[in-house]
Amino acid sequence: MARLSREAAVRRLLERSLPPVPPELPAEAVRRGARILRRRARARRVMWLLVVAAAVAFTVWALTARPWVEPPSGTTPPLTGW
Repeated sequence: MARLSREAAVRRLLERSLPPVPPELPAEAVRRGARILRRRARARRVMWLLVVAAAVAFTVWALTARPWVEPPSGTTPPLTGW
């Protein structure tokens, strides 16, 4: 399709009158939008709860396991020179 014919087709589309919108469509769109926003807010809260729970679990594990401390030796050095 040539550029001029495409421009003409777009002009024809834009010059036509818009079809009537059903009266219940805007209310339905607002209802769906509100539901989507509630779902996103709930998902965000759940994700923050999971992040906080993971941080608490890691902190408790780190305080009990103390991974930064060198573990005790499994064997004792031989006693010589006594």
